Amino acid sequence: MNIILLSGGSGKRLWPLSNDIRSKQFIKIFKKEDGTYESMVQRVYRQIKKVDTDATVTIATSKTQVSAIHNQLGEDVGISVEPCRRDTFPAIALATAYLVDVMHVDPSESVVVCPVDPYVEDGYFEALKELSEQADKCEANLVLMGIEPTYPSEKYGYIIPESANHVASVQTFREKPTADVAEQYIAQGALWNGGVFAYKLGYVMDKAHELMDFTDYQDLFDKYETLKKISFDYAVAEHEPKIQVVRFGGMWKDLGTWNTLTEAMDESIIGKGELNDKCSGVHIINEMDVPVLAMGVHDVVISASPEGILVSDKEQSSYIKPFVDKFEQQIMFAEKSWGSFKVVDVETTSLTIKVTLNPGHSMNYHSHKNRDEVWVVISGEGRTIVDGMEQMVKPGDVITMSAGCRHTVLADTELKLIEVQLGEDINVYDKQKFELKQLRT
Repeated sequence: MNIILLSGGSGKRLWPLSNDIRSKQFIKIFKKEDGTYESMVQRVYRQIKKVDTDATVTIATSKTQVSAIHNQLGEDVGISVEPCRRDTFPAIALATAYLVDVMHVDPSESVVVCPVDPYVEDGYFEALKELSEQADKCEANLVLMGIEPTYPSEKYGYIIPESANHVASVQTFREKPTADVAEQYIAQGALWNGGVFAYKLGYVMDKAHELMDFTDYQDLFDKYETLKKISFDYAVAEHEPKIQVVRFGGMWKDLGTWNTLTEAMDESIIGKGELNDKCSGVHIINEMDVPVLAMGVHDVVISASPEGILVSDKEQSSYIKPFVDKFEQQIMFAEKSWGSFKVVDVETTSLTIKVTLNPGHSMNYHSHKNRDEVWVVISGEGRTIVDGMEQMVKPGDVITMSAGCRHTVLADTELKLIEVQLGEDINVYDKQKFELKQLRT
């Protein structure tokens, strides 16, 4: 089975755990059997591989999420990188071209497209296989999953099928309605449109060539910034006469707000926290090293991270985005392909960061024009290379790099260090990368 997972968004509705770099799908909030936690993207990827170990998974995403994807899923997962945001049709066209031109998947094969962050059980992925198999039959050019609605939702579009059969032709689509109109749609047998569908790769390649001027994947990538912003529904689905829908009646949740996310949590507290016996319906999600105490509150979510603290009635938590948009703040935590970093102090002429490198990983070999840096190793072992000179490092070692100095660090074990940046103009854009052929892993 070929699968394209759409991974986008800034995830501000789950502030302060999510930000422009760490969207909601990367928050590790779901407890596994071994007691560790996994994120939405890790959970979905694991479930796909459980149902189909040979599945080819490609994640369509922005370049800001690539490091987090590699950090959480490893280097083997396929990634189609959008140079900029151009809505779902260009993103899906680019990912389809990636499969055909880069991964050399036969255009006659089917692919399933779905969001990266649904909260579902394994039966959902069995349904994805059925969707792919239905597309293989060539009875329709586009095969959609129609989710049987559990209430008259205003958050989703609706699919009106021609019959109540498990597989049916699509009569029409309806935009997100009001609750009373949604009730009318459901009475007509309407299904939620969860943005899940399958098609032959060649079909979307043909549609892409009809609507956009390009030759192959690389050409489309290079022209991406010039493409019109348009959704897949508007560009393709609503104009396609040969379209089917396959019903899905299993569990399906869109965990887009704190209210819905806490409903899926197995425990009331993640991180350091305490509730007294007068609390009810309270969840604490704490990424800080200090405890959170809640007394006598009800139906509240409390979330704390280096980015900020949220204390909200659960129902009101759905409306935090415009307030979060007002904040202008430093990114305080991010996962990278080599590990992660957390900002611990910000001053006018300095920035202090705690860096964790995964074993066998290294930073890019780079330099900065406008700042000096100091590394203090606090745990683990590894090697630094400063202007071509390599040395072993261990806890207590201090490495100083002046502005313009080329440097990197490689972790032999998990390596933690404190990085102090010093300068009048400290910013993320002050970085020049270099090749380093002598780096041994």
